[in-house]
Amino acid sequence: MKFTRIHIDETDSTNRWLQTHEPPFGREDNVAVWADFQTAGRGCGNNTWESQRAKNLLFSLLCHPVFVKADRQFVVSEAIALAIRRVVCRYVEPGRVRIKWPNDLYVDDRKLAGILIENQLHGQLLASCIIGVGLNVNQQVFLSDAPNPVSLWQLLGRETDRETLLDEIVQAFGEELTRCDTEAQEVHFDYVSCLYRNEGFHRYRDANGEFEAELETIETDGRLILRDRNARLRRYAFKEVQYVI
Repeated sequence: MKFTRIHIDETDSTNRWLQTHEPPFGREDNVAVWADFQTAGRGCGNNTWESQRAKNLLFSLLCHPVFVKADRQFVVSEAIALAIRRVVCRYVEPGRVRIKWPNDLYVDDRKLAGILIENQLHGQLLASCIIGVGLNVNQQVFLSDAPNPVSLWQLLGRETDRETLLDEIVQAFGEELTRCDTEAQEVHFDYVSCLYRNEGFHRYRDANGEFEAELETIETDGRLILRDRNARLRRYAFKEVQYVI
């Protein structure tokens, strides 16, 4: 799977840039656009993303996984999370790198990357996906009130080439997305096996307060299933539960 790469100096958000610009060679192009700076970079919901100019990897991917059924669209989220993790594990000890449901990338208890996915459906199938990624690469100090950011520079003590990282992630994502066509169950299994807090009891918080639970599974639609200390299963959609870290 090939992606046309586009580099821009500044934009409000790379996701929005892809929404408002025609692909260079046709509507069915796969495109990777990356920027040195975003004036309105977003995380999920109302969250913002702090990034110094030309320090981190801020990019969005436009792809067309038309073989994915609408009710299984979470597999695209699994694929990009696995791809980024695979690349980061070339730089950081793999045992420390986990995927925090639904698709943040954590090293130990600190957030290295966030992902925002916007899907467009055509009937019962996916028509296109725009996947926005913020990966902390060379930023040395974080000044916002984000609770637990970390960068590759802080982990490695040296700079990492952003374009090389982008090339590695795009290639890995193409491979993972191809697997989604014929090996969706294996992709899902790999995703669950790489999850943050996938063993033992940990603290969480929902609308009723804090509790302890262990991971039971992730459903194929992306819902998180926890088993609490009373052996009761708790089922959550995104934003319905928080990790207490």
